[in-house]
Amino acid sequence: MRKTSLAAACALTLAAACSSNGGGNSTAKLASAADSMAYIIGMNVGLNLLHMDSTLHPEAVAAGVRDVLRGEPRLSLDEARTYYLRQITFEEPARIRAYEEEFLEEIRQSNRSYARTKSGLTYTIEEIGNEKLTPTNSRDTVLLRYVLRDASGTQLYSSYDRGDTLRSAAGDLLPGVEESLRLIGEGGKMEAWVPSAEAYGTIGDKTLGVAPNATLFFELELVGVEKYNARRGGGR
Repeated sequence: MRKTSLAAACALTLAAACSSNGGGNSTAKLASAADSMAYIIGMNVGLNLLHMDSTLHPEAVAAGVRDVLRGEPRLSLDEARTYYLRQITFEEPARIRAYEEEFLEEIRQSNRSYARTKSGLTYTIEEIGNEKLTPTNSRDTVLLRYVLRDASGTQLYSSYDRGDTLRSAAGDLLPGVEESLRLIGEGGKMEAWVPSAEAYGTIGDKTLGVAPNATLFFELELVGVEKYNARRGGGR
């Protein structure tokens, strides 16, 4: 039963890969059918690892598989679990934060029009807008147009291309976007680099194509502001 399930899992992964690569025409040229199946299982593992982390050293992965199959793993399961959890919980996030901090500081230093806030938000204001109409309350409603890009410059979303204007309570926006809009008034425009912790964090957003721990670049236009107190009859 385990062999059948494993073969089925491999078939699904490899079928998806083949469909995206045109199917392929080569045949396996290994010593036996058993070796061919083993190689295919290795391909399946490799494809899954590429989706997880393309920086993993294949030699180390192969050594781990080989040692377990030989019954001679270099770490106990408890040691492996402790080390893995420490890495993903503390050390890896710290490494990512340090890289992001260096990246954003480099942007600020290379372009003196950019400033930074305590959260790490790195921004430049193109048009300040009407400072009397700034979203200062999380319950203020904003009308917003924006372009979203990842750190490589790839466009992930554009409300201009879609002909949309987002209407939202300020507090329902990403923390980094809400903080950005507090710096400009109605009619204002700005560019902002938003740290991952102030955007989609360690989860990312598959729908938008935002990777986990991604630093994002926004072009923001604050089209309108409706003050919460004004809607309650307190005046603008």
